[in-house]
Amino acid sequence: MRSTISRAFVQASLLSLASASPAPTAFANAAPADPVITASPVQHNPSPVVARNILSDVESDVDNVLSGLGSGLPSWVASGVPNFFQGFPTGDAVASSLGLNDDDLAALPTNVLNIDPYANWTNSGWNVRFHGNVYKQPNTSVSTLNKLADAFLVNTSISDLPKSQADQARNLTAEIFVVQQPEVAVNTIHLQPAAGQGSSGQPGGGGSSNTTGGTQDVTLPYNTTVEGDFDTFVPIASKGLTAGNETSAIQRLDVHVKNATIGNSTAYLVPPTGITIVSDIDDILRVTKIYEPEQGLINSFAHPFTAWENMPDIYRNWSTSLPDLHFHYLTTTPEQITRNYMEFIYTNYPGGSFDTRPLNFSDVSATLSIRKFLLQKVFETFPERKFILVADTSNSDVMRDYPKLATEFPGQVQCILLRNTSGTDSGDRFPYDTSGFKDLNQSNYMFFLHADDLTNLDLANGDCYNKSIPQNLTFSYQGLPGGLGATPTSVNGSANHTGAASGLLKESASAKSLVALVAAMATATFMFL
Repeated sequence: MRSTISRAFVQASLLSLASASPAPTAFANAAPADPVITASPVQHNPSPVVARNILSDVESDVDNVLSGLGSGLPSWVASGVPNFFQGFPTGDAVASSLGLNDDDLAALPTNVLNIDPYANWTNSGWNVRFHGNVYKQPNTSVSTLNKLADAFLVNTSISDLPKSQADQARNLTAEIFVVQQPEVAVNTIHLQPAAGQGSSGQPGGGGSSNTTGGTQDVTLPYNTTVEGDFDTFVPIASKGLTAGNETSAIQRLDVHVKNATIGNSTAYLVPPTGITIVSDIDDILRVTKIYEPEQGLINSFAHPFTAWENMPDIYRNWSTSLPDLHFHYLTTTPEQITRNYMEFIYTNYPGGSFDTRPLNFSDVSATLSIRKFLLQKVFETFPERKFILVADTSNSDVMRDYPKLATEFPGQVQCILLRNTSGTDSGDRFPYDTSGFKDLNQSNYMFFLHADDLTNLDLANGDCYNKSIPQNLTFSYQGLPGGLGATPTSVNGSANHTGAASGLLKESASAKSLVALVAAMATATFMFL
């Protein structure tokens, strides 16, 4: 029984395989204090970093390669949707499982996952939040990659996939099995003006075409963490850049980590005021079906990334109709799969800064708080900007934390726009709790079914509710199984766009207990499907 569960965990943990998180090797040896994620030099106190809790002792039947990875089976019941993206192997576990020694690793080139940063303006000038991971990519054989890929695929084999999908599965497997480089210095980062407009040639979204100045080299003040991560704000010299208090336009800088085979990104210099769209990616910008483990895994691991409905058109319209808009893309999938996400975004959506879950967030409690931690960092960095939050109902932390942010940062949350995945996908059987929205003004949030529901909104003035989309919220658990909190089939002759509860559950202690029990049973059942 235990080996079966362990294998299921190994398979499920790769649901969001979409790119890998490479990391550079040892650079020069800077020796700062404990290398931690540092906060932006703004008025608010920085949010604490959750300590890494290394899970261990899991059995696996995938020969010797997976047997030594030391991943544990996390408790998923506490989250609305299982976090299938946990448990990727790291560092020494990868080296050991692949039979690599120190000499083998030393001979490999250093790579850097350089995640597109944002920068804020303070009295000291521009401060850029450099973050990413330093790693080495082992030369893993095709036969080993096939074996590892088969372990991560559910009810299929890499030999059954078309060539392009098999190649993608192998590439993603290789990107997962990288060796992070701990406590090394990220020596030199080169900055220069980015040419042309925003990514994909689209204006808006940080697409300034006239960025001048900024050419310089900077050195990070801290070594990488034990997981190879780096995350710190670094003041940069003006070198001809426009001061943040003298412009409303976003300036863009090309960022390259020297002495690394891979290490390019784009920095977005964001003025103190304006509108920032913070957007989730899975099941809002791309078709993932994270709530269906087998489908979600194959969509992330082998199938080409596909945009959800016409969301690229919606975002493109926002980028041109809302002046000097800043896009920030936030996903809680692990660093190892970040690159495919970024490539997908910049091929289909306006350019913008990026956030993902760093490796020093690995335990369950950290996983459930990482999205809020990253959001708080952005809110604290830009205390005068307005934020539009875009996500979906399949994430319990979104349902819990997004309305909280509206009260914790009064005046900063302009809109909350949530796709109701259970309203269109029968495979989404997870209930979600709307009670946090009870005291919010309806004009500041909307639950929607289709991308076109987002048209004709006056986002700049805080009117975020399309009145043609019924809400019907009872501000409790929605979408419960067995008819509890079931979605009415129609409202005034039109489909209910929220999956709102039909009022069957009363606000009593027994009803709340029943809700919690049913929700836990649904989650536990789903884990072992």
